[in-house]
Amino acid sequence: MRFDTVIRHGTVVTASDTFVSDVGIKDGRIVALAAELTDADEVIDATGLFVMPGGIDSHVHLDQPSGDGIVMADDFDSGTRSAAIGGNSTVLAFCMQEKGQSLREALKIYHAKAEGKCHVDVAFHLVITDPTPEVLGQELPALVEDGYTSLKVFMTYEGLRLRDDEILATLDTARRTGALVMVHCENEDAIRYLIGRHEEEGKFAPKFHATTRPVAAEREATHRALSLAEIVDVPIVIVHVSNREAMEEIRRARQRGQKIAGETCPQYLMLTADDLDQTEMEGAKYVCSPPPRDKTSQEACWEGLEQGVFDLFSSDHCPFRFDAPEGKLNEKGKRHFRWIPNGIPGVATRLPILFSEGVMKGRIDINQFVAVTSTNHAKLYGLYPRKGTIAIGADADIALWDPDKRVTLTNDILQHGADYTPYEGQEVRGWPVHLLLGGETIVKDGLLTQQKGRGSYLLRNRSSLVPRDA
Repeated sequence: MRFDTVIRHGTVVTASDTFVSDVGIKDGRIVALAAELTDADEVIDATGLFVMPGGIDSHVHLDQPSGDGIVMADDFDSGTRSAAIGGNSTVLAFCMQEKGQSLREALKIYHAKAEGKCHVDVAFHLVITDPTPEVLGQELPALVEDGYTSLKVFMTYEGLRLRDDEILATLDTARRTGALVMVHCENEDAIRYLIGRHEEEGKFAPKFHATTRPVAAEREATHRALSLAEIVDVPIVIVHVSNREAMEEIRRARQRGQKIAGETCPQYLMLTADDLDQTEMEGAKYVCSPPPRDKTSQEACWEGLEQGVFDLFSSDHCPFRFDAPEGKLNEKGKRHFRWIPNGIPGVATRLPILFSEGVMKGRIDINQFVAVTSTNHAKLYGLYPRKGTIAIGADADIALWDPDKRVTLTNDILQHGADYTPYEGQEVRGWPVHLLLGGETIVKDGLLTQQKGRGSYLLRNRSSLVPRDA
């Protein structure tokens, strides 16, 4: 067989194995893993490099409505470009249903936003904000059959959150259709009460965003979400966990026999609430929900990764410009933390931070790295084995990593739409120096090789967490 491309002399890494092999690629797929493959149109020398599946970031917000006058910093062009720079070959973004809108109407809008702009492959999670009988009884079952197999519900944010009975109805529909539900767990009533108290006391600075969203509000909502899932006997994903208390709720639910997946993010390993406590509104850069906690919570989240409580390491990329009237420093945001847009950029820095702080410092091994950044995402969201591994028949979405390359993170190299990175000036060891999507090079040495987006939309199977008879 003559190959389109051969990657030679690299060390192949999957979630379970590490071995030296050449990789033969033809028609966009991996067709050979063997020594001394030579007959190819293109040969890529991977001497001294790790050959890993491209990253899959399953928690990314792009071109999403964010309130009056507020504009998200990344559309599907800039967001997926930044994803590729950071070694990702697939992102799962959110399709937000607005009140009174059908799911198909929402999908039509988001597909139009993404069409022709994506530099990596993309799929959508459906965000359910208006679970009417028509949505749950007709639209959602049909869309799950069509390959839209994951949903998200919110327990916080007025206008987005669902009541417990609405969550139960959505979970029950997921159980019947085989969809997987992600849950944002924070107690909105507690948060609103604390905001009111802060307002009475004249506390409006960015740092008070964190004190109105305490650990207990996340822990309680996590326990409640798990209890609701237990009532209807359905697996769920608890997203962006920030602390030990919520993490232990996941651990206990598993001990009870529930099928649960847990996710954490770079901000909960690298940032703390102190980052919000800065002068000149600098703290607004770090406003996200749940907020960063403290050093003890950071260590707990590392423990969750090391021990397998967290299956997923995602970015929760939700970018806004800082010094802009449509971003963090909008006029109302300057006066009150509650109007500062929630979210931080991170799709490009997710993998380098975990590789540097996790693999290179011995907290996790390289196979765990592949699992929590790629393979588990593919399995949980219905993309495996097409995505998330180096194996015969898989898509040739491959990232070549130089484990010794040292890079100082600066906003200009990340190529997203935000005007800052929360990790400015941090040095990381290990960097994706070459990225292939479907066998074609799309990033080399930190530069996009193709300006026109060649990513595809991915319809998905049901999750590995969902019972086969669903």
